[in-house]
Amino acid sequence: MSPTRPATAADATAIARLLTQLGYPTTTDEARIRLDAIADAAPMDRVIVAELDGRVVAVMTLHLVPELHRPRPNGRVTALVVDEAVRGRGIGRKMMEEAERIFRADGAGILELTSNMRRADAHRFYEKLGYQRTSFRFAKEL
Repeated sequence: MSPTRPATAADATAIARLLTQLGYPTTTDEARIRLDAIADAAPMDRVIVAELDGRVVAVMTLHLVPELHRPRPNGRVTALVVDEAVRGRGIGRKMMEEAERIFRADGAGILELTSNMRRADAHRFYEKLGYQRTSFRFAKEL
């Protein structure tokens, strides 16, 4: 895997494909619009990709969130997907290491992430990396 890098508009098709694999059907145009919105929020929000043999094979979204109840901001990973064809090669682990590096540099006090309750494999992956289940997340469609 090549080093991670910030996503660009040229990555929109690959990102749409990856998000669709994750269960969030996304078109290239939708991915491009969302990339622009996140770029407007930089440096608090970022999209990072990883390449393998010149092809984008992973994407991750990072958000730095100031919290009133904590002395330092939270680093939050809200999406991480590795292409189904290359899972098990350590790419997800490298992506999470990069998230930790970025958030440490940003002064975050904690890194948190969300993972759908049905993603048991993902939960095992995060626990193997040292993450703990610490709370419930409640959501409501608006």
